[in-house]
Amino acid sequence: MTSQKTRVALISLLASVGLTIGKFSVALATGSLGILSDAFHSLMDIGATAITFFAVRVSDKPADDEHHYGHGKIESVTALAETGLLFVIAGWIVYEAIHRLIAPGNGVEVTWWAVAVICGSMVVDFNRSRALKRAAEATRSEALAADALHFASDLWSSAAVLVGLAATWAGFPAGDSFAAIAVAVVVGLAGYRLGRRTIESLTDTAPAGYADIIANIARDAEGVLALKRARIRRGGSTVFIDADVNVRRTFAFDRVNAIKAKFIDRVHREIEDADISLTAHPVAIDDETIFDKVMLVAARRGVAMHHLTVQHVSDALSVSFDIEVDADWPYWKAHDVASSLEEAIRNELGDDVEVESHIEPADVIGVDGADVSEEMILEVVDKLEVLAERHPLVTHIHDVRVRRNSLGLFVTLHCWVDRTLTVDEVHTAVDRFERAFRESRADVRRIVTHAEPHGAER
Repeated sequence: MTSQKTRVALISLLASVGLTIGKFSVALATGSLGILSDAFHSLMDIGATAITFFAVRVSDKPADDEHHYGHGKIESVTALAETGLLFVIAGWIVYEAIHRLIAPGNGVEVTWWAVAVICGSMVVDFNRSRALKRAAEATRSEALAADALHFASDLWSSAAVLVGLAATWAGFPAGDSFAAIAVAVVVGLAGYRLGRRTIESLTDTAPAGYADIIANIARDAEGVLALKRARIRRGGSTVFIDADVNVRRTFAFDRVNAIKAKFIDRVHREIEDADISLTAHPVAIDDETIFDKVMLVAARRGVAMHHLTVQHVSDALSVSFDIEVDADWPYWKAHDVASSLEEAIRNELGDDVEVESHIEPADVIGVDGADVSEEMILEVVDKLEVLAERHPLVTHIHDVRVRRNSLGLFVTLHCWVDRTLTVDEVHTAVDRFERAFRESRADVRRIVTHAEPHGAER
């Protein structure tokens, strides 16, 4: 991308040098103010394209310790310098044209080679304006876009010069001065358009339509409640976007990160060269339950909680739960964790809420286990099948695994249950089945049963 921008800018610079030399030669030979004004316009082009050539080489440098947003603004500064040159030249042309109209005396000699030079410059300006425009669109370069606009205006100014020469040849000498004024008007309009766009970039004006794009993405994004704020500005070829969105505070960090990743990916598809910083703000919403709020408080503190019970007793609210902590902790440490969690829940729900916790040792994870003998597995399976006959809701025992570690036997199994049962009914049945198995073997540390729905729907 950088080499493309540099190559186009260099070609434009060489073209400006050639055209300027040709136009000044013709202007001096013919005495035409129109051609002279166009020559000064081309002289200004040399400076403008030289600045552009420098700007595109610098603007694509990566961000550094002093330029955190990169060097893209150098293109805006370059375009602003071109704007100033355009207005200076336009002013000089108008002044000289009015002076000749008031005090005529300088004759203009119309020659075929003067016309040929102007026509040749129009061909050159047309081709380089088109090449610059294509390169500007491909690279998002403000400096190249400014040059493309600049040389497009040169076409019209050259056409005005031809009209002036034709009027002079037809016996209307003032036509040359009027052509020069027309050139000045074209130059001034080009300067106004370029200056307005450049100032918008330097003052961080949001590019037109981009705010609506971000708002639409936020409205359609799964998990985003609302777009809180969006700040957008352009720096060279890069569009910098700083957006804030609201998400449910009950979402886990992984889900929030996934929401942000999808949002950013959609922005990159909609806006090329976007550099987006997205912040997700967790907010409470009206449909949060007491259960959601309590679990959120525990999750934020990294405390494992289960058996959460919420009771409405008359006008009071009672919350009780079990928490799991490291079995090797001193009890005072575990109690401090429980007390801190209880206080946080009261802060969330209100000081008049009853909060009670029960402390349990967390099951040890990460211990080294080993498979037991085939005889042991068959013994466990036989026992499970016998127990299943006494618990008719638990049937078809299968996929039994038995491991032993320093804590005892760990047994996992699958079973069938009637698909029409409720979750509470299945949990109660499985809990009774597991309790009976643990009572039958003293060496069982834990049994985990995965119940599978089976049978026809009613």
